[in-house]
Amino acid sequence: MSNTVLKVDAGQLEKMRHYYQTKLTDKIPQGGLFTAKTTGCTITAYRSGKVLFQGKEAAKEAAKWGNGDSQKSSPSSSASRKQVSSLPDNIGRQSFIGSDEVGTGDYFGPITVVAAYVDKKQIPLLQELGVRDSKSLTDEKIINIAKQLTAFLPYSLLVLHNNKYNELQQKGMSQGKMKAILHNQAIGHVLRKIEPEKPEGILIDQFVESAIYYKHIAAQKQIVRENVYFSTKGESVHIAVAAASMIARYAFLKEMDKLSKQAGFTLPKGAGTQVDVAAARLIKSKGEQSLPLFTKLHFANTQKAMKIAQK
Repeated sequence: MSNTVLKVDAGQLEKMRHYYQTKLTDKIPQGGLFTAKTTGCTITAYRSGKVLFQGKEAAKEAAKWGNGDSQKSSPSSSASRKQVSSLPDNIGRQSFIGSDEVGTGDYFGPITVVAAYVDKKQIPLLQELGVRDSKSLTDEKIINIAKQLTAFLPYSLLVLHNNKYNELQQKGMSQGKMKAILHNQAIGHVLRKIEPEKPEGILIDQFVESAIYYKHIAAQKQIVRENVYFSTKGESVHIAVAAASMIARYAFLKEMDKLSKQAGFTLPKGAGTQVDVAAARLIKSKGEQSLPLFTKLHFANTQKAMKIAQK
């Protein structure tokens, strides 16, 4: 059995937890943060920052997040490393479209996807405004910066509301495919907005391998392929991804405020135990039939909330 170990920071741990949200198990070892199971791989993340990938697909799964100490190499991990190393050496100083999403690991609220174009001449301004990894900033700070960004950056915001999300999911569409379609559409919108200008490249904060991404969007009428790059921790690779992430977070927070008003109380973010309690409260006040409007039904939180509501 192949084993791969990665060492990541707190922000990356949180992103991984969100990514594997629908694959989480209840069996978490001492010192563990979460355990998830995918086809051919078990992922165990520890509070120390170490993430253990076990199984025949371990190297392939770990390659989505970076390089680790693997006991068995695989073509997939080599391909991933080659892909990351193919990023332009001076990518951080180029004019780029960055694309990122928010809300994929949250039980309440929609998925918000944003693509934003940053001309290289604007990079110093964005740095001055404090644009960086949104996970390192408070929501209040993100809102303040995002409001300024939306005033001058060409961007596209797409919101996948819960009703539509649940409809697509129940028809068999994976969350990964939904995100891929939204990213492709948002990028296309920005490209049309900035015509005849062209970016030097497009960077998508990587949530899936590029081959799978293009498989997901194969049926789309317009597919953006030219100078498209993928990288995990994209916000640290180019500030355009950080800007897109901030605008997406700002939009997500506004949508959460709207849903909270409809619910009659503040809905918590994430997918922890506080979310189970809030969902149970929602069931008691508005009925189980209200959940599709507020939540991602297939998350394990639904069953947990129902059990709490029955007590």
